[in-house]
Amino acid sequence: MKITFLGGTETVTGSKFLVETTKARVLVDCGLFQGYKWLRKRNRQPLPLDIDSLDAVILTHAHLDHSGYIPVLYKHGFRGPVFTHHATRELCDILLSDSGHLQEEEARYLGRHKLSKHERPEPLYDQADAEACMALFKSVAFEEDVRVGDIRFHLWPVGHILGAASVIIEADGKRVGFSGDVGRLDDVFMKPPKPLPALDMLMLESTYGNRRHDSTDPFSQLAEVINTTVDKGGNILIPSFAVGRAQVLQHMLTTLMREGRIPTLPIYLDSPMAINVSEIYCRYEDQHKLSIDQCHNMCGTVHYSRSVSDSKALADQIYPHIIIAGSGMATGGRILHHFKRLLSKSKTTVLFAGYQAGGTRGAKMVAGAETVKIHGKWVPVKARIEVLDGLSGHADFVEMEQWLAQSDLAAETPIQLIHGDPEALEAMRDHLRQNTRFDVEVAGYQSIVRV
Repeated sequence: MKITFLGGTETVTGSKFLVETTKARVLVDCGLFQGYKWLRKRNRQPLPLDIDSLDAVILTHAHLDHSGYIPVLYKHGFRGPVFTHHATRELCDILLSDSGHLQEEEARYLGRHKLSKHERPEPLYDQADAEACMALFKSVAFEEDVRVGDIRFHLWPVGHILGAASVIIEADGKRVGFSGDVGRLDDVFMKPPKPLPALDMLMLESTYGNRRHDSTDPFSQLAEVINTTVDKGGNILIPSFAVGRAQVLQHMLTTLMREGRIPTLPIYLDSPMAINVSEIYCRYEDQHKLSIDQCHNMCGTVHYSRSVSDSKALADQIYPHIIIAGSGMATGGRILHHFKRLLSKSKTTVLFAGYQAGGTRGAKMVAGAETVKIHGKWVPVKARIEVLDGLSGHADFVEMEQWLAQSDLAAETPIQLIHGDPEALEAMRDHLRQNTRFDVEVAGYQSIVRV
């Protein structure tokens, strides 16, 4: 079995791993490169594989850094199956369509303002490509055996988000695991990752290879922020990612209200995508910790602002309330319209509930920016800025070590570290080498291993 690393190496984006035998070629994950421009340029470069000879794609989960390149494959003629969990297929139906729409919008903006070297900038793919590629998706259950040529594989549940899985591949008498993004052992919302079976090699994500999660109770921290703001008569704005984070926040807020730890006040989810995702979560209660009653209570308590007019109507709210809206790093979405209205008010609290990448509007606000530019105008930041720690969906390096210890891996199983920034990869390698007997290496871009 030959494995070529085509992405997700020395970076946390662009996950793509080509697995080849004498009779089959499959791509595990098919993600977009995101972030720095030099990485995003890879999305425009020809993929170093023959698409016509590719037999299948297998997805670990729906996040765009793992799934967002599938419409490009489709655009260039790929018509093979894309195997993934049922829930991942439903999430990709939403996320890929939105990604295509946003790329169309960006291309139009660049062309209108002459910001591209091309006279007519083209999106990497459009919404039609994204919607058309969904016909390729084939849904499978966790631990269901699937064959592609002489390759057998199954999906292994790992928490993180709905449908997320490790991919376990068997061929040529060997068994190889691709971890995907591994959830936390004691997540607020999702069930823990299932310990792995015995493997001949593991490709292991390292997103938090050099960081521990904050041990502060997120429920208590959230309650303090809400109560302090309400006591001042202010409103709470929460920029949020649509998949995973928005659902956790709804659960936490409704739980705190039910337990009497915060006052009963209106909660608005002002994100059509997050609303659709929340409804999917309620259909897969076997994967998270909420009961059916809790899930429906969460969705029934929160007010869903689906239309633009619903969103605009929130400006008429007088009493303290909570608005959850995209995007999570305040780079776009409906949260910006609420920022323009409330960011200059000292009674307002803006609560960031996730990592803020360098250069984003969210990162600037967390760093103490006194003004931020929104839709071409500078808006003063007089609101209280807070960060809610402890909601990451990734296991940190200590939790990852514990997960490996729970698994049936032999003491000296070879591990290739993937999906991490260089500092995280090096720290993860050092930690595992010092504390385990695993044979740990860091995978390189376009490097090859044979199993």
